[in-house]
Amino acid sequence: MAAARTERLVVVGGDAAGMAAASQARRLRKPDELEIVAFERGRFTSYSACGIPYWIGGDVDERDALIARSPEEHRARGIDLRMRTEVTELDLSGQRIRTRQGEGREEWTGFDRLVLATGARPLRPPLPGIDAPGVHGVQSLEDGTALLDALEKQEAAVAAGRERHAVVVGAGYIGVEMSEALIRRGYRVTVLDRAEQPMTTLDPDMGALVRDAMCGMGMDVRTGEAVTEIRTDADGRARAVATEDGEYPADVVVLGLGVRPDTSLARDAGLPLGDSGGLLTDPTMRVRGQEYVWAGGDCVEVFDLVSGRTRHIALGTHANKHGQIIGANVAGGYGTFPGVVGTAVSKVCDLEIARTGLLEQQAHDLGLRHVTTTVEATSRAGYFPGAAPMHVKMLAELRTGRLLGVQIVGREGAGKRVDVAAVALTARMTVEQMTGLDLGYAPPFSPVWDPVLVAARKALSDVRAHPL
Repeated sequence: MAAARTERLVVVGGDAAGMAAASQARRLRKPDELEIVAFERGRFTSYSACGIPYWIGGDVDERDALIARSPEEHRARGIDLRMRTEVTELDLSGQRIRTRQGEGREEWTGFDRLVLATGARPLRPPLPGIDAPGVHGVQSLEDGTALLDALEKQEAAVAAGRERHAVVVGAGYIGVEMSEALIRRGYRVTVLDRAEQPMTTLDPDMGALVRDAMCGMGMDVRTGEAVTEIRTDADGRARAVATEDGEYPADVVVLGLGVRPDTSLARDAGLPLGDSGGLLTDPTMRVRGQEYVWAGGDCVEVFDLVSGRTRHIALGTHANKHGQIIGANVAGGYGTFPGVVGTAVSKVCDLEIARTGLLEQQAHDLGLRHVTTTVEATSRAGYFPGAAPMHVKMLAELRTGRLLGVQIVGREGAGKRVDVAAVALTARMTVEQMTGLDLGYAPPFSPVWDPVLVAARKALSDVRAHPL
């Protein structure tokens, strides 16, 4: 009897989702059963992009601490990983991909199963000077390396007593985290954002709390200002950022404008994309309408369990889960990704910022009649040393009382409290059910009534008091 043919899995993208899929498939299938070939256009694999601001700011000592597994480690585990190799075309009908290594030759590689994990690209608006030296993104380890090299070259300015200026364009998660990193490196930091308040992943009233904290750290936070130009000096380097209202000096410019799914290959191949440009998959992470193609990570849209719609959320937590599920499925097993509730957490100095579920505007756009409750509580028992104020905002649906969303801004101990709300959202709990949750209590950790439960009690009262 003839031996079974060895099948080939091709993975496009060597970071979280792609290499998690490759590693899981290798654990489940032997090399003589499944050959695994992975392509990565950059110089690094399996790293934490979320850790880059903390590396720049000095919390993480070295770049390699952000790398979970090197190319050599992947190869030692039986994955044919080809670095500095870009995939330039997908031929789905022929079940093959075209690649280019550096500036060298192009070649075709066939596949039996294909995983797309192409990630996301940072937004870079077509403004004058946007590509000038001195303007940096922070999406990849290559970006972080380039920025840190630039900052270290400017260290001599400190010794000479000259003030250094940094402008951060965008006040979302990356912008806020990079602003703190630059403050810690001794820069005078200006943050520019066209929105009403920083952190548009929060409602404006909660974003205002973040703004107050940023200003308290010495940042010059300018909201409601759209950048019009990056102005350059005689050598073509960035020297200032211009808006409709003024000009701000800059020795370095950092872009924190968010990301967009990197799906140009998928689009050119005719694969289905959602409203945000991310690939659409079924719960097994198989691309809709395709038998042998899966996708995961920052290049896909995910199902939102609260809104019932798909959305793009670029987070390593989701990417790693996608990869595990894809790896199991391509290896002949079975797994599904149920969806998300939109949980995220961040910090600026000692201020912790968290959200999950819907914002007010999102609830309104979905036609959900709701009440909004905001409470101020403390992180510990009020009499216990270190108790700090915490603001909790909660949205609940009228009539049903179903929890719709929670936002938390506070000091130490505030951010991870959002996980209680994330579980409640996933379980489709009502605020009344939340008031009965058996949460841990001791004075060093919480008041008798945890702040999340205080908000739930108030939301329940507001639901009951509101006329239907």
